Amino acid sequence: MTNNPPIGDDDLHAYVDGRLLPTRRVEVEAWLADHPDDAARVQFYARVSAELHRHFDPVLAEPVPEAMTHPPKTDKAPAWRRGAIAAAWLAVGAVGGWLAHDWYDEGTIARVATAPPLPVQAAIAHAVYSVEKRHPVEVGVDEEAHLMRWLSNRMGREVKAPRLDAQGFRLIGGRLLPAAEGGVACQFMYERGDGQRITLFIKWTNQGPRETSFHFATAQGGVNVFYWRDDRVGYALSAGMPREDLSALARAVYEKISD
Repeated sequence: MTNNPPIGDDDLHAYVDGRLLPTRRVEVEAWLADHPDDAARVQFYARVSAELHRHFDPVLAEPVPEAMTHPPKTDKAPAWRRGAIAAAWLAVGAVGGWLAHDWYDEGTIARVATAPPLPVQAAIAHAVYSVEKRHPVEVGVDEEAHLMRWLSNRMGREVKAPRLDAQGFRLIGGRLLPAAEGGVACQFMYERGDGQRITLFIKWTNQGPRETSFHFATAQGGVNVFYWRDDRVGYALSAGMPREDLSALARAVYEKISD
């Protein structure tokens, strides 16, 4: 009897990138056949990878910039390094741009060319982490006081995770996340007795006036998002559940945060 290592996230990424040995590839394919959540994640990773290759493979074919082979002696970051940093952020934009093709405007059937950054980021984070079995959160609810202090310190503002026990969802923990525009964001995850998970994504913004109206967005992958901004703080509640159910939860979150 062989004790094969369990299938993990590294295996799924390696499977998408074609880096697995043939025997391990067979094991992963057998796993995916019995685990539809992981199969959906593999499809998601493959689409993101294809989009990044479409955007950046032409850049890889360009000649190496002279500045990279003969960098100037200066305290200022060379242009190629600044360009690399910009390209890294552009990669985030490329993923968001790809997702925008699968998004629909609220209440309509027509496709839209762009999607609001807040729901896109929230949906990506939900799709990636809500399916995790062993590591859905970075810090569990058993260390809630530490979690709140840590996230508040990193985000530069007090963070609260509203309790949704009355709505049937218990807090299981949270994590720190990067924000596409720079800075940091955080995600709190909740779980219902039947395994249904919802996530609350929070990030600060210095743009726009105070606004508390709710907006709705949905992706073809089945992730629905209710999002709003309240005094330069953006909130997005994401879940794979009907719009009406998620709307009631979003209003409960808003009321608890506003208390």
